[in-house]
Amino acid sequence: MAVKITTKEYKRVDLIQVDGRIDSSTAPQLEQALNKIIDEGRYRIVVDLTDTDFMSSAGLRALIAALKQVRRFNRGDLRLAAIPTKVRKAFELAGLLDLFQVFDNSIDAVGSF
Repeated sequence: MAVKITTKEYKRVDLIQVDGRIDSSTAPQLEQALNKIIDEGRYRIVVDLTDTDFMSSAGLRALIAALKQVRRFNRGDLRLAAIPTKVRKAFELAGLLDLFQVFDNSIDAVGSF
């Protein structure tokens, strides 16, 4: 199944919505969307995982790499919204939930900036 990644630019934050599976073949698309925002000098990002079915280690790596970039020099943050139970388990197994601020929905996550 293909992944659909949509980005929305708001005044103070960018929202990325991920729909589908993030695995080794689709993680580069997520990485590309994150890097495009960062390269444009915007460092406040929310990733909405509501419709994400699966996330492999490649997807986790893409999120961690972006997190490091936006937090460098205290420029911004990357926050996660609405992590489905199956995907949350991947974060828990990898011990990564403590790295990210996690919100129940994208409205709360966007409003947290």
